[in-house]
Amino acid sequence: MQNENEKQSFGEMINNFSQKNRKGLIIFSSAIFIILAGLIVFLSLQDVFNKKAIAKVEEINVRFQELRYFTNDINYTAEIQTLLSDIEAFAKNKSGYAAGKAWSMAAQIYSSRNEWQKAEETWLKAAKAGDKTYLGPISLFNAAAAAEEQGKIELAIELLQKSIDHKFEFPAAPRAQFSIGRLYEQLGNYPAAIESYRTVMINWQNVPVWQYLARSRIIAIE
Repeated sequence: MQNENEKQSFGEMINNFSQKNRKGLIIFSSAIFIILAGLIVFLSLQDVFNKKAIAKVEEINVRFQELRYFTNDINYTAEIQTLLSDIEAFAKNKSGYAAGKAWSMAAQIYSSRNEWQKAEETWLKAAKAGDKTYLGPISLFNAAAAAEEQGKIELAIELLQKSIDHKFEFPAAPRAQFSIGRLYEQLGNYPAAIESYRTVMINWQNVPVWQYLARSRIIAIE
């Protein structure tokens, strides 16, 4: 009987609370509904905008593919400059795959012209915009190459390490790790170079080419 009375008392407490706070509960429920509805609308609009952005960047990519082999041809200077302007106007203040791909196209143009400072800056923009996509580690790797071309060896090593550690799997990770060893050799830091080559041998045992190259460099140093 005591348990029954306790249940009834608890039920009455809930009922009394609901009655006393009915207005507040209705407002709270309405607020939750409005928030959920807003979230659904936001996600729907975001999806629409993302699809539009991807469609737009693919249009730009068609132009890029048509001009990519003429970046150093003076006859196409105006067209290339217009393309770069359109890319930057599109990618500015955007993030995600579409922006990352756009910046990567601009970076490829600067790299083909050996404008390494601009290439480095633009690859880093591609890496930031596309950080949540496979473009992240690829762009970091290419930014490292541009940094190396300028003699920024320490920065190149840092960017290569970031490409390896990126949350998205990077197929060229063993190459990046080997490159770190090669750059340490350039700096005369042979212990760090050997350690980097050993990391290649430990972490990528199923990639015989880089295994062989790493082993050969360790033998050469030692």
